[in-house]
Formats: sequence, C-alpha cells, structure tokens
Amino acid sequence: MAHTYHELKEKTVADLREIAKGIEHEAVEGATQMNKDHLLKALCTALGIDMHEHHEVVGVDKAAIKVKIRDLRKKRDEILASQDRSQLRGVLRQIHAFKRTIRRAMV
Repeated sequence: MAHTYHELKEKTVADLREIAKGIEHEAVEGATQMNKDHLLKALCTALGIDMHEHHEVVGVDKAAIKVKIRDLRKKRDEILASQDRSQLRGVLRQIHAFKRTIRRAMV
C-alpha cells in the first residue's frame, strides 16, 4: 500500500510502528524506540516519500503573473524614489491582487 506524508502524519505512533515493522530498511531500525517525529522521518526516508507537500497552481499562468508582479515592483520602486506618490496605492493593490490570484489557484 502506497502511503503519503499526509496519511502518515495523521496516524498514531503505534500505527507507524506497525508500518515500520514490515519494512526492511536501515532508516527504520530501532523503530520501537523512536518518537513520532523521528519515526515519521525514518518512514519517509525508507519509503521514498517527500517530507513536505507540494502545491500546484492550476488554472492560471503563474510565470506570466510573476513577470507582471516584478514589473509592478520596479514601478513601485520608481514611485518611492520620486516625490510623487499618488500612484503608489494603485500599484500596491495590483501587486496584492496578483499574489492573491496565485494563492487562490493553488491546489
């Protein structure tokens, strides 16, 4: 049975030790003496599972949005360097909106 990091994290220490009992790997040696944090890391190493969850952006072109954000940051820096700050709020709001768009598209 293939496990994920999230599944293993939700299990109890006893369940993790049962899973480790069936695995022949040097990382899980002494699993009966390990606490949950160490046992979780050892199981992930033995099973070849990433220790963190990856998020994907779906439905938007993340690269294009990041280019727009970089351009807006340059414009923001120019506005801050000048004395006229009337456009600053609009630029900051656009940056914020683009960042929120990326965060909402994460799965």
